[in-house]
Amino acid sequence: MSKITIRQAVKRYGDNTVISGLDLDIRDGELFTLLGPSGCGKTTLLRMIAGFNSIEGGDFYFGDERINDKDPAKRNIGMVFQNYAIFPHMTVFDNVAFGLKNRKVDKPTLQRETERFLKMMQIDEYAKRLPQNLSGGQQQRVALARALVIAPDVLLMDEPLSNLDAKLRVEMRSAIRDIQREVGITTVYVTHDQEEAMSISDTIAVMRDGAIQHLGTPREIYQRPANLFVATFIGRTNVLPGALGGGVLSLAGGRSLSHDSWRTLPAGPVKVSIRPEEFSIAPADAPGLEAVITDSTYLGRSTHYTVELGGEKVEVVEESSIDETHRPGDAVRLAVKCREINIFDVAGENNLLRGERHG
Repeated sequence: MSKITIRQAVKRYGDNTVISGLDLDIRDGELFTLLGPSGCGKTTLLRMIAGFNSIEGGDFYFGDERINDKDPAKRNIGMVFQNYAIFPHMTVFDNVAFGLKNRKVDKPTLQRETERFLKMMQIDEYAKRLPQNLSGGQQQRVALARALVIAPDVLLMDEPLSNLDAKLRVEMRSAIRDIQREVGITTVYVTHDQEEAMSISDTIAVMRDGAIQHLGTPREIYQRPANLFVATFIGRTNVLPGALGGGVLSLAGGRSLSHDSWRTLPAGPVKVSIRPEEFSIAPADAPGLEAVITDSTYLGRSTHYTVELGGEKVEVVEESSIDETHRPGDAVRLAVKCREINIFDVAGENNLLRGERHG
């Protein structure tokens, strides 16, 4: 196991700089996720850690050892890819044992360790099968067992679940989280799937254009995103124009909210992020913001409403009840959990409730 330290990393492709001066600290034993849209630099950074991409600037360390010029084969990393990359002509047992054979470990150790990880991954009953006779989830378990059996210092995972169906993805992310905790290995995980990142990670780095926009726990990133990009990328949110002054937040159509914590914020135009679950629908004669329901979608456990609020369309999510209580055309009031909403400067670069700038 090993902590990973990155200082002033630079990656260029010709004249195009895709990562410039990136710093990062990944703690020993944590599951750290690089999250962002396609082209944000997350896989590029992972490949720099692995040694598959050249490093044009900066320093990369495993523990106290600088690894910039170290051969990838000597970095003692385990790697799990999107397409599994397991050998189709080998049995499950031989696939998992492959790294140990290359390291020329003795036969008793090879047998013991291979069987241990087959059992840990719950694929020991398939030891004699060829990969073509396994499901996608079982193949990914083989790939994970093969990566871990060599006792790597660092485990790197690049979009490992993106080829699986929705149900298998949920099952496998639980398995990955459980196994990572059991083994305690430093893991760097790349994904574009926000829910996946939120469910498995100790720490998430949200990336955009080769830079880290927000570094924090899943809870911190969801509840107090550093900027509007992070707020809109993580989960769903309603973004509304507004103006602050004296602790009062004015919204479109003359509607306003107030909260004591806003009194110290600078006056002026702002962008407001209110997640769908931070609204609740009340009868038209109750306190709250005047609004009209324009559409609803029943999804079993929850119902999603589209509501017109001062000329703006907003999404509201509420727990479903056995009776349909709100219909399109109904005039309602929207209560807002003011303490949970986020307020950004008008450019969306800074969350005024965090009191600091990231990026």
